[in-house]
Amino acid sequence: MAEEIQKKMQKELELLGGIQKEYRKGVALKQQLDSQLNENKAVKEELVLLKKDAEVYKLIGPVLVKQDLEEATQNVAKRMEYICKEIKRADDHISALENKQEAHQENLNKLKNDLNKLKIKA
Repeated sequence: MAEEIQKKMQKELELLGGIQKEYRKGVALKQQLDSQLNENKAVKEELVLLKKDAEVYKLIGPVLVKQDLEEATQNVAKRMEYICKEIKRADDHISALENKQEAHQENLNKLKNDLNKLKIKA
């Protein structure tokens, strides 16, 4: 009986480790998205400060290409909208992983209690 509980605990620990690894990846992705959003906010603020006739250039590979101010503003707004959606998706994923972690942690605690009860009886 004790060996069976230990095997279950080992399996739960492996599952929990995998979830924790995925959780760390999700948090890293969210941090990256947050920094991209902040960069785009700064760009948007700079574009707002420009006059209507100002020249704006976009870096495409090694080349600077002239771009219309309105088009640049729209591109930044679209990019920010996309990043916000990705952040929400990452938050939902992180939340789901946190719930999974809690469930596996509860299972581990239950198995530990069962194992301790068996040791006390023996």
